[in-house]
Amino acid sequence: MIAPDHSPHGEDPISGRLYEVDASDPKSELVDRAGLGTRDIAQIDTLMKALSALREEEQRISDASQRYMGLSALDMRALHYLIIAKNRDEVVTPSMIANYLEISAASTTKLLNRLEQGGHIVRHVHPVDRRAFAIEVTPESRAAAMQTVGSQHAQRFHSAARLSGDERDVVIRFLTEMTRDISMDKATWATPED
Repeated sequence: MIAPDHSPHGEDPISGRLYEVDASDPKSELVDRAGLGTRDIAQIDTLMKALSALREEEQRISDASQRYMGLSALDMRALHYLIIAKNRDEVVTPSMIANYLEISAASTTKLLNRLEQGGHIVRHVHPVDRRAFAIEVTPESRAAAMQTVGSQHAQRFHSAARLSGDERDVVIRFLTEMTRDISMDKATWATPED
């Protein structure tokens, strides 16, 4: 058996190059690099690798928080929504959660039942519309989420605060344009989600 050739940072020769344009598109079939110098390409490769590292770390945080809370990603999104609503003194109805999560009324009922049985939410009669329910996160679940995933994600604010206003404008423009450029709305090959 041949031992893998590891880089000094513990990466194999492929994983360290996953986000280099010359490695993923050596014949320029996807990315036209005309007008870009070697330094520009290397810097863009470094930027793509940094974005990947951020996504991977955010996924690790998400996975760890789901394990800690004993909840699914969808459950966690619902709790996040409810925490923000609580912070803003907003009343949340099941239909608001369904719209936010883009799930059916039946799926919303199942989700709310699961969260209620787990002690994560409570349902009250709506303060204005007595025919509807208001959903609220429990203080215990709010505290657990805030002390775990919330405190991890709060560090992003500090990273952004260390930038100047002009630097933040550049980052905002870059992230907004990249989100628009990779939008699945433009992907003719993608099938709609159920």
